[in-house]
Amino acid sequence: MSAKVLPDFKAYTVVKRDGQKDVWIDLGAAFLHEDGAGLNVLLQANPLDGKIVLRPFVNEGRKEPVHQANRT
Repeated sequence: MSAKVLPDFKAYTVVKRDGQKDVWIDLGAAFLHEDGAGLNVLLQANPLDGKIVLRPFVNEGRKEPVHQANRT
């Protein structure tokens, strides 16, 4: 069985609300290309305003994206 590949980034849309905290909605994930010159974005939904926010994926305390070369 192969190891599960974790995303480098999570994709969100942010819904602004007057007088309340913004709501971050999880849309999907992004994976860096092996050569680091681009990425693939996989979405489960599309944002209504067309804006996608990519944030580094955090897993087990990791706060920086994992580059393909560092994966096993």
